[in-house]
Amino acid sequence: MIDLDEMIEKQTVLVVDGNPDNIHALSDILRPYYKVKVAINGNVAIKIACAEEEIDLILMDTMLPDLDGYAVCKYLKSLPDTSEIPIVFVGVNSETSDEKKGFDLGAVDFISKPFSSPLVLARVSAHLKLADQKSHLMSLVQEKTADLEKTRMEIIQSLGRAAEFKDNETGMHVVRMSLYSYYLAKNFTGNNNWSELLRNAAPMHDIGKIGVPDEVLLKPGKLDAGEWATMQKHVKYGVEILGVHESDLLSLALEVVQYHHEKWDGSGYPNGTSGEDIPLSARIVAIADVFDALTSERPYKKAWTVEKTMALIESEAGKHFDPSLVPKFKACLPKLLEIKAQYAD
Repeated sequence: MIDLDEMIEKQTVLVVDGNPDNIHALSDILRPYYKVKVAINGNVAIKIACAEEEIDLILMDTMLPDLDGYAVCKYLKSLPDTSEIPIVFVGVNSETSDEKKGFDLGAVDFISKPFSSPLVLARVSAHLKLADQKSHLMSLVQEKTADLEKTRMEIIQSLGRAAEFKDNETGMHVVRMSLYSYYLAKNFTGNNNWSELLRNAAPMHDIGKIGVPDEVLLKPGKLDAGEWATMQKHVKYGVEILGVHESDLLSLALEVVQYHHEKWDGSGYPNGTSGEDIPLSARIVAIADVFDALTSERPYKKAWTVEKTMALIESEAGKHFDPSLVPKFKACLPKLLEIKAQYAD
């Protein structure tokens, strides 16, 4: 007959004490119900807690041969991988000040010596259950947060495509230029998280085109002065559509919308912002956007060759584009051409 208790994996308790008699006593109490690891000093305890095998709870004496228990607790609470392990201190004739010090450092309980088996088991069981509940709640929060972020991302991407469908039959422009932006950002900053954030913000760059009349947006010929002024208003419309948000993603998208038509030399629009006063996000998107626009066919123009496009971008370094970004963009070109082929119109 199968023993269900044997099938359930036992939780692991780390016992830390410089006195072998105390280690044996606590181990004897705990072993029928838990896996037990032992450490005879603070440094060994840290090594075990930081190892790959998960420790579910630590029972630790306050007085150890090397580091005291408080120092071990403070160190473990400072590390992301061990900060959530419940630590229960064990001490002789503990004072209120000792207990307060332990709680201030993040310990969850304090058991005085000499200890009784029922008390130790009750305290350990209670704190392991609380830790399990906390872990479960954190998992639920993370799951819901991920769902919300995914939904927000899908809405943003859909809005970006909606704007592009007004003057681009496939909407693939936003896919390509957002990936171009990602690889340029990663190459330039080395910050993968920020680059990924920019990849997801970039599709919103021309959301304001939704507000531009079709007769202007879709005009096959050159725009006159009035029509050009109307076209430039898409930046204002985009800013109004997005609004101000606390979300890092939407804040970055707002930056891109507001500044991606500004130029390094100050000759862009809507405000003539120049140089590093233009946010890096918008300086990156400006290059990615122009590269894709020039190398793509539109009703009013043929696609430029990559060579002709890169020649223009390099000639505009220090004028239209941030001169420090242009060589980085050129270095990304092999990857960008793969993206261009993969997401062709």
